[in-house]
Amino acid sequence: MSETLVGQSAPDLALETTGGRTVNLSQLKGQSLIVYFYPKDNTPGCTQEGRDFTALHKQVQAGGGEIFGVSKDSLKSHENFKSKQKYTFDLISDPDGKLCHAFDVIKEKSFMGKSYIGIDRSTFVIDKSGTIVKEWRSVKVKGHAQEVLDFLKTL
Repeated sequence: MSETLVGQSAPDLALETTGGRTVNLSQLKGQSLIVYFYPKDNTPGCTQEGRDFTALHKQVQAGGGEIFGVSKDSLKSHENFKSKQKYTFDLISDPDGKLCHAFDVIKEKSFMGKSYIGIDRSTFVIDKSGTIVKEWRSVKVKGHAQEVLDFLKTL
């Protein structure tokens, strides 16, 4: 794990999202952004995390913010996942891991005794000037979305 990214500018990378959009976090100045990284579409923790952020999405937007979920899954997988779960925000597809590496969320993990490289569930808040102002790493899903919203309200 590297040092904190707090105080740094959002990465300047253009990536495809659900809904046929291309977004570049560094060009979304003027609104606060919640960018959360999750390991895989259609898994229990990732599904719940998306539901929790969806439940708070209107409050985030009312405060001038937006939410993006990011994983290495394909755009097609994201579209199906978003539709099935009725998520109200876009998911960013990062198949080559450029955004994941820029936010330093790729790490060695283990499951049932086997090691692999995957996404460490992490969330970042980017302020209206495009600066990363808060980060959470190795997130536990329960209560996390509310904690992020509570922080966002302090900006």
